[in-house]
Amino acid sequence: MTITFHRVRPSATINELQAATRRREGTSTLEVEHLDAAGRAAALAARVLPVTVGNDEGDPAAWVVGPEDALALAKRGIAGWRITVVDDPDRPDQVLDAVVRCRAAFLRVGRSGVADAVERMDLPDLDVAVSVFVDDVAQSRAAVQAGATDLLLRDWDVERIGELRTVLSDHVVIERTAVPAGVGIDAVRAAFTLDLFTAWCAQVDASGVARPRYEWSPGKDLPPPVPAQRLSAEWADAVWVAGAAPAGLTGAGELAPILERSLEGEVPDRGEVESLFAARGDQVDAIAWTADRLRHDAVGDVVTYVVNRNINYTNMCYFRCGFCAFSKGPRSLNLRGDPYLMGIPEIVEWSKQAWEKGATEVTLQGGIHPEFTGDFYVGVVEAIKAELPDMHIHGFTPLEVWQGAETLGVSVTDFLTRLRDAGLGTLPGTAAEILDDRIREHLCPDKIRTAQWADVMIKAHELGMGSTATIMFGHIDDPSSWAAHIDVVRSIQRRTGGFTEMVPLAFVHMGSPIFLAGKARPGPTWDEVVLIHAVSRIAFDGIIPNIQASWVKLGLDGASRLLDAGCNDLGGTLMGEIITRSAGASHGQEITPEDFERAITAIGRTPERRNTVYRSLAEADS
Repeated sequence: MTITFHRVRPSATINELQAATRRREGTSTLEVEHLDAAGRAAALAARVLPVTVGNDEGDPAAWVVGPEDALALAKRGIAGWRITVVDDPDRPDQVLDAVVRCRAAFLRVGRSGVADAVERMDLPDLDVAVSVFVDDVAQSRAAVQAGATDLLLRDWDVERIGELRTVLSDHVVIERTAVPAGVGIDAVRAAFTLDLFTAWCAQVDASGVARPRYEWSPGKDLPPPVPAQRLSAEWADAVWVAGAAPAGLTGAGELAPILERSLEGEVPDRGEVESLFAARGDQVDAIAWTADRLRHDAVGDVVTYVVNRNINYTNMCYFRCGFCAFSKGPRSLNLRGDPYLMGIPEIVEWSKQAWEKGATEVTLQGGIHPEFTGDFYVGVVEAIKAELPDMHIHGFTPLEVWQGAETLGVSVTDFLTRLRDAGLGTLPGTAAEILDDRIREHLCPDKIRTAQWADVMIKAHELGMGSTATIMFGHIDDPSSWAAHIDVVRSIQRRTGGFTEMVPLAFVHMGSPIFLAGKARPGPTWDEVVLIHAVSRIAFDGIIPNIQASWVKLGLDGASRLLDAGCNDLGGTLMGEIITRSAGASHGQEITPEDFERAITAIGRTPERRNTVYRSLAEADS
């Protein structure tokens, strides 16, 4: 059974100092009887959700009300997940009527009334959590034993919450916000005003569960928050941080059968992949352990990397992707600088410099310049190959291919054929973001859709050009969209076999337009980073042998930890990549082969330099 807890503080009024202080202490919600405009603004500025108690007034995130006010809210069209009904045991019929008609998420009771309320709510077609304030671990245990499934905590620090988790070890314990865990982002976006939505996004992970309070996020120059002896960083108490993950599948819980079948060679279906993405705590470690076993069986203990250079030839782009700070980053961050466009001679010169430094690959990516036609892309490839016939060109996303073909009035197949014949070797899998049009509609509305991305990749593979596959996660996505993305890539790979690797790319939020507009989360949590990589290994077992950890997004320390979660590749040296830094990342410009080799040998693995298509350079030279 899942037990939720909510870190909430009742308050007479709300002011800026109080809201900021409570947020630093870990509180996610302030409850107040009369929510005025100033109090509401103060709470939201601190990324605390305000809740109205005792009346159906105001514009809060949620209401805690008696039966009559609950019915009034329902008549106004307020969603039941925003309503908590306060129990009145002297009027059980009225309480039940309100709970049923407004589909309330919670029934709030006193501690002495838990068992009675649980019995009264034990009815068909009724899904309401009995919610109760508890002051200590003993009261929490008694409430849960009586049937409560939602605990309200005032002034609990992380160590006491750790004790609560230990006492309730027979249950899955998760922290919620004023919004019940599991309410999807689409529902919240539709119901909330933008300022409420922004505060909620700041509080939650992709499953709508309260995110950990650490400062780390992808792109920040901070060590990953992962404990030494486990990969899940869900909890911050001393017992968790100093402890070790349960051995093997011991902590997998209800996910154990999926993982057991995975170890026997049966890959999970889409629904099972989504279940794995919703894992918490010890389950995350069990998934990582499974992925690491599959990694060892598939590719052994070799960890690969490539010496390459990224050439971002222009930061001018007429597409409006919400995540992209490269083409239109805020000048206040001093990240993008002035608009620029490299000429072909300059691109060739950068390629020559890379070759002289030992690069075997140049990666060509940039904005979609409004004056570009497909001839520009072909010309770049021809010019590089004329000077460097042995340089592998890894370039042009499916968006660039689609746009290039469209500007020339030719088919995608014909344009890809021109690129191949000019010397293009492989395509990067970027422009994928999330291959779920429900997400793309808000994240990159004018970009090619999932089927178009797939169409370009299938045709490239059929013409003999391989490609990477990527997923960019941690913004407005969720486990359902991740599972959809995995399923799209698997369907293409089973058809063509053209993907050489899977590269998860964590959303770097700091300079991203969609985040700065208050419409996205502040990147993935560390546990989500682990899950994306580990579940990718499990889901692609037998069809895509290589899972890459991106040091550009996570730093070398973070990427190295993922070598224990199914990854076997650290990507490329990059020599001057700037797209990630444009979003505010501290990592991303260049790393040396020696840095890679030190990191790999430090964990007892064998480093190996490869080419773009994963052939060992030692093997290629022999």
